[in-house]
Amino acid sequence: MNFKPIPQEEFQNNWKPRFFTIFAGQALSLFGSSLVQFALVWYLTQQTGSATILATATLVAMLPQVVLGPFTGALIDRWNRRIVMIVADGVIALATLVLAGLFLFDLIEVWHIYAILLVRSVGGAFHWPAMQASTSLMVPKEQLSRVAGLQQTLFGLVSIVAPPTGAVLISLIPTQGVLMIDVVTALIAILPLLFIAIPQPLREQTADGEHKTSYWQDVREGFAYVAAWPGLLAILLMAVFINFLLTPAGSLMPLLVTKHFGLGAIEFGLTDSLFGAGMIGGGILLGVWGGFKKRIVTSMLGIIGLGIGVMAIGLAPANMFWLALIGMTVMGFMNPITNGPLHAVIQATVKPEMQGRVMSLIGSAATAMTPLSLAVAGPVSDLVGIRTWYLFGGAVCLLMGAAAFFIPAVMNIEDNHGAQEAESTPQTLAIAD
Repeated sequence: MNFKPIPQEEFQNNWKPRFFTIFAGQALSLFGSSLVQFALVWYLTQQTGSATILATATLVAMLPQVVLGPFTGALIDRWNRRIVMIVADGVIALATLVLAGLFLFDLIEVWHIYAILLVRSVGGAFHWPAMQASTSLMVPKEQLSRVAGLQQTLFGLVSIVAPPTGAVLISLIPTQGVLMIDVVTALIAILPLLFIAIPQPLREQTADGEHKTSYWQDVREGFAYVAAWPGLLAILLMAVFINFLLTPAGSLMPLLVTKHFGLGAIEFGLTDSLFGAGMIGGGILLGVWGGFKKRIVTSMLGIIGLGIGVMAIGLAPANMFWLALIGMTVMGFMNPITNGPLHAVIQATVKPEMQGRVMSLIGSAATAMTPLSLAVAGPVSDLVGIRTWYLFGGAVCLLMGAAAFFIPAVMNIEDNHGAQEAESTPQTLAIAD
């Protein structure tokens, strides 16, 4: 089996069947992972009924991606990304298989679930940046926004389909059976990677095949690269701040539905469904349209739309639940309009040999905001009211998106030095370990 990379031009000459075969495998794996998440949350809920245990499980699943993100990116940029994805998927599948065995033989303990979630998260900390960084070499630049739209559509579909599917499966088969579905889908994701060669960015090497820079030099270079690029740094800070403001919107929704609107579980489920439906709609639109020629314009308009959606939820009086539903639909719709082009901008402008580090830094910083924002939003909402968080978060989001149009570093990110460096770096020659 040959793991030698393929030149970028050769891959892109017939990129659709190759890329979408890989994409389909990854989509199935994402669905399997969502089933595992549902099954484990349900098991912990049924067996312990402890909010602390559920919160700890969430934190354990998140922590590796926050802590390891700044360091895994440098390894992804040094190693063969195709092999990284295969190993990451394999480790996740093996960990899930071990967990299924523990369930099968009735040996399962809560700490076992924590340990497996930790291992799966470490695998994810390598897999996601490797796939995103590889996408920019597999997909022509002019198609990146459409592909990002398809990815966002996939996320929306999974968010709608996976929970009810998981609920039905749990009622029909034991937990280990649900876990085995994820093992199978992970193996399906690995299969095309064994046979389809993907491009690898050029890295300077010594005469004996060693990297010219050390690992720690690469790590420092990643931080320096982001810090020295005002547009990229501004987008990173915006992503962090938006995650801080909007992450609690989902977590506070059950309280808003029950305490403010005086409604129940069916209505709460409807908010989730409409968010997912909006996400699918936005993803399909982006996939067909591709966004404005200047991709950053599409993203900033998406951020403004997100702010409007969140504010609509906060403005809805107790007798106008329908306005909150519209707000959730708008939020879902604007999610891919914001994220899709933003990912495409990064993939198109960041040097290919730096993308593992940049993607990991962005993912790490954004994920780190989740526990922090939830810790702040709870007490603040108890003090000033739940709707106030929605109103404040939505207003700041709207103003941030509008203000970005007057910041040249942000609006010209596709035309600045990062894009020029990416263009000047030869990508036809692929060197990998």
